[in-house]
Amino acid sequence: MVVGKRPAAGHGTDQEPEISCCKRRLVRIGTTAAFEFDDTPCLGEGSFGAVLKARHRVTGKTVAIKVLRSNGDLAAANKEMQDEAGFLEACTPNPYVVGSHGLFRDPETYSLCLAMDYVGPNLHAFLSERPPLPEAIVKGYMWQLLTGANKMHRQHILHRDIKPHNVLVEEGGKILKLCDLGLAMSLKTARMPYEFAGTVPYMAPEMLVGKPDYDAGVDVWSLGCVIAEMLTGERLFKADKKDDRTAQLSAILRVLGFPDETTWPEFFAAEVPRVFSYAQAQQHNTNTLGNLFPRETLSHDGFQVLKGLLECNPARRLTTADALQLPWFAPKLHTDDDVSESLPPTRRNVVRIKIVPAGTLKKKTVLRIKFTPPATPKKNLRQRIKVIPLATPGTKKDLRQRIKIIPPATPQMKNVLRIPLAMWNKAM
Repeated sequence: MVVGKRPAAGHGTDQEPEISCCKRRLVRIGTTAAFEFDDTPCLGEGSFGAVLKARHRVTGKTVAIKVLRSNGDLAAANKEMQDEAGFLEACTPNPYVVGSHGLFRDPETYSLCLAMDYVGPNLHAFLSERPPLPEAIVKGYMWQLLTGANKMHRQHILHRDIKPHNVLVEEGGKILKLCDLGLAMSLKTARMPYEFAGTVPYMAPEMLVGKPDYDAGVDVWSLGCVIAEMLTGERLFKADKKDDRTAQLSAILRVLGFPDETTWPEFFAAEVPRVFSYAQAQQHNTNTLGNLFPRETLSHDGFQVLKGLLECNPARRLTTADALQLPWFAPKLHTDDDVSESLPPTRRNVVRIKIVPAGTLKKKTVLRIKFTPPATPKKNLRQRIKVIPLATPGTKKDLRQRIKIIPPATPQMKNVLRIPLAMWNKAM
């Protein structure tokens, strides 16, 4: 869930708001009639709007156009779109932030739309189609994202909503670009207390506890969550309750350990931590991040970057500039190299074998033949000779010694190997 003050565009008003960008100068506004929209489904959709694929009728260039949902407040929606366009313009040139083609007005509704470079799918969709990425690929991607964020931070601009959904992957998996600056803010113009904004599972701890003067560290934390997700294929901090600040903070502390007054003094001055009991603090007092990323998944140098990005205390957290200087990124990476051959194959191209545990198949689906072992004969099957001793003298019986041949016993039916007739017919 994305939180923050983001009004949506609407219909039903003929009043045109005054157009000015965040630099307080007039900008040229085109019209959406200059584009031919693609019939394919939208490129991306959220609670506040959608991104559509279109082609410029004159140049033939393919672009992505962001439109806001109808909610009645046209002036506020247009102001939000102006702000996002202004932030994209302020970030230019930045090879790792999506490029802007300016604002365009819908002639029917007077709502503003933002035209941007068409890049490709977002990172969330990219990861969902393949296994977790190898460290070498992740290192190159993180260098790009940290470089792009660092250029934004040098302009005193915070993204505040970095997550896989807001990272675009160029065709072939070569370049990543940050997008959707709808929640961005400028530290030069923003007034404290700063608003609670972002997507909860990727939100920094200081944002969750209500710190009123957070800084670029909130983007650094989100980048740490992104690198973990690229390596494992799933979110690192999974809260028991969705979109709950306390539950999300608890999920973070289960992995990184409960802070104390030396590791994060400001934590104990906030309101949210007071709901945690002493027993919870004792139960989660150790950092288990290293257990989730063994050397087979992430090298020592890579783990130092991850650990530095995911430091609960923002004062001890790495900056984007500091992270780029760590040994993991040395020597300088060649981002122009083709990585398509190094990427793991998509899931639809992988042969999958499903292992079914024993006992899970229904009996009626299995052809069964029951072998009944022969029973132990009750009588000895060998031919027996019985010697009858001589009769006692004085009796009437024959005095001669007699020998009686006893034939072998006839085997009973239960001594025969049997297969039930129904099973035999079924097997045939």
